[in-house]
Amino acid sequence: MLYGKRVSKDHPSIEANGAVDEAQAVIGVARAELERGSELDVLLVGIERDLWVLMAEIATAPEDRPKLQARTTLVTDQMVSALEARIDDLKERTDVPADFVVPGENRVSALLDQARTVVRRAERRVLATVQPGSHVLAYLNRLSDLLWTAARFYEGVHRLAKEERPGGG
Repeated sequence: MLYGKRVSKDHPSIEANGAVDEAQAVIGVARAELERGSELDVLLVGIERDLWVLMAEIATAPEDRPKLQARTTLVTDQMVSALEARIDDLKERTDVPADFVVPGENRVSALLDQARTVVRRAERRVLATVQPGSHVLAYLNRLSDLLWTAARFYEGVHRLAKEERPGGG
């Protein structure tokens, strides 16, 4: 744990951080498929860095919580608001399906959908560890929505690129 406290490997904080770590890894696999410096690459790098902050907060015992620093080891309301703004921005530029989505339109969107499901699991694991006043749950909740929206956005960009090729394919 942060600040030296020791807990067992099956402690709820370790379980929660394991799920967040897995989500970060799946986001990394999605990033590996993107062009470096592209809009989604930059967005996902920022999310991966935010997840380090989130994991630090989860790995902090309640008595050490006053030691946390905003945006370094403590998730802030502004971090959640930033996700909400990105969701709104991507939705404005995306034809969001009204029906259920079948994942797998392309590799990147499928990986973003996989990351979303891992984030949802992390959100459930965090419930056992979250401290009063924490923004961790809100961040994970908004992150799962952002990943869903980013997957739909990428599908749209990918579809437009295919349509612009000679012969449409």
